[in-house]
Amino acid sequence: MRLVDRAPVVPSEGLVAALVPPPHFAGARFETYLPDPGEPSQADAVEVLRRFAHTLEPRPARLFGRRRASAVRPGVYLDGGFGVGKTHLLASLWHVAPPPKAYGTFVELTHLVGALGFAGTISALAEHRVLAIDEFELDDPGDTVLVSSLLARLVDSGVRLAATSNTLPGSLGEGRFAAQDFLREIQGLAASFEAVRVEGQDYRNRGQAAAPPPVADDVVVRRTGLTPGATCDDFEALLTHLLSLHPSRYGALVDDVALVGLTGVRPVDDQAAALRLVVFVDRLYDRDVPVLASGVALDRVFPEELLSGGYRKKYLRAISRLTALARQARAA
Repeated sequence: MRLVDRAPVVPSEGLVAALVPPPHFAGARFETYLPDPGEPSQADAVEVLRRFAHTLEPRPARLFGRRRASAVRPGVYLDGGFGVGKTHLLASLWHVAPPPKAYGTFVELTHLVGALGFAGTISALAEHRVLAIDEFELDDPGDTVLVSSLLARLVDSGVRLAATSNTLPGSLGEGRFAAQDFLREIQGLAASFEAVRVEGQDYRNRGQAAAPPPVADDVVVRRTGLTPGATCDDFEALLTHLLSLHPSRYGALVDDVALVGLTGVRPVDDQAAALRLVVFVDRLYDRDVPVLASGVALDRVFPEELLSGGYRKKYLRAISRLTALARQARAA
């Protein structure tokens, strides 16, 4: 099979029901999160989220058609580097929260608005106890205005928020666009959240060597040919195919794939293509799909000029996850 031959369609009527933690985090619980003893902020984050979970029910009563304001902020926001377990903690919160509840990435949330419309999204989510948003980022002004308005309306309806990001809420958009022009929206978002810093090293690569060295093209072809459910694609062709799909469809693109083989991997110096690749890697990691590749090592796929820019943390997270998936492929 080839990924470039797949063009999945995600029906709009199933989008809200699909807002659940991905397979990798289906078993995530507070009890299975193992805080680093040397990083007390990790254990502190667990306790903050446990307390937050206890506030999710009952919902605040309405007062003259509006929900009575709570004494605490309506949201909690996990900020920290990649590989410290923020997504595990967010999924753990979702699992203990009472229904109805929704869990999705920032990309999935913006796609939901595109599919259902602004009013339709408000209607679909307004009665939820909690909305969990992973990988919260504001990459352009349009997203800033859209998400600021959306979350303000949901909070006014009594929806509680939980989010993860590699950027403090007051700094969203920095290095990506003229954030000062949208300061009101950004500050409005920040006011909704209690920020919780999670420190620590990348657990995926703690004590590990760099990414496994690439293999030869014929090894990728042979290995994927012998693996049921595997795909094999030319890297350049895959980048072109990703351009033709909305990022919200990348998860469906790799559903039921057992192994992704890539030939001719090269550094991606185009920022737009690199950001699409980041989303694709996140969906592979969500589904525990190993990656076997030829060309350059997977920890060199984002060149230094990109790693020094405003999306540095996104690229480093993708490298961390790609490296973990490459180790899975080699170990098998």
